[in-house]
Amino acid sequence: MLKLKNFYFTLAMLSGLAITSSHALAAPPVKVLAAGSLTGALTAVIKAYQEKTGEAVQADFGPAGLLLERIEQGESADIFASANMAHPQKLADKGLATPPVVMARNRLCAKALPEFGLTTENFVDRLLDPMVGLGTSTPKADPGGDYAWMMFAKIDKARPGAEAILQAKAQQLVGGKINPLVPAGKNAMLYFFEQHKIDISIGYCSSRQTTPDPTFTVIELPAEAAIRADYGLSVLTSAAASHDAVYRFALFIMSPQAQSIISQYGFSTVTEAKPNP
Repeated sequence: MLKLKNFYFTLAMLSGLAITSSHALAAPPVKVLAAGSLTGALTAVIKAYQEKTGEAVQADFGPAGLLLERIEQGESADIFASANMAHPQKLADKGLATPPVVMARNRLCAKALPEFGLTTENFVDRLLDPMVGLGTSTPKADPGGDYAWMMFAKIDKARPGAEAILQAKAQQLVGGKINPLVPAGKNAMLYFFEQHKIDISIGYCSSRQTTPDPTFTVIELPAEAAIRADYGLSVLTSAAASHDAVYRFALFIMSPQAQSIISQYGFSTVTEAKPNP
């Protein structure tokens, strides 16, 4: 009789484990809405996390301003990784997310074709040349555009009148709700360079790859134009995945392993000294 009781107890335990396992397998993936500039880095972080834990994470990348709108309009997601602190803070102020933490740091760089001869030293003069075409991302829709406009204002302090000139000449080519048409499969900025629409583009120093693109010369901006970007990470209160699963992945992003991966894509990690603006 005792053996029979033990058998039923064991069977009940195994049944419970099977049900628990079934629920774990059926658990929805952690859904992340993340800035497009994080595409390479966060995809690699997700891969490392899934290999380590077996837990599913799904990411959707795009301009952070447009992602913010989607969240405000009720789209369900678990984590928001923005290219600025303002957007997740706005959600936190509305009770829609946790207060953001800095998950990575970036800065603006300038890009040109090698034959253009762009350098840190001649950057501002070339930028202000009326014959030089300038490409940026789209302000408000994409923090990359907001940072470019901040750069214009900073240059104006040393070169009065520069802000108005640069705002007028800047072509907002990417990061908007509606962007200029680009042939399928073509890198957008490269296409605009090839079409001679622009000579300089302003964007992040980070990359979607771990190796530099030899197609372009990428320069650091001089002190009079330098802009840094803190990336904010928040957990959303509308989280569909389990609370524990969401926080496990959010904490993993801040771990030394994930931060090391992020740094391979040109970002500064949160443990590095904060660079001067």
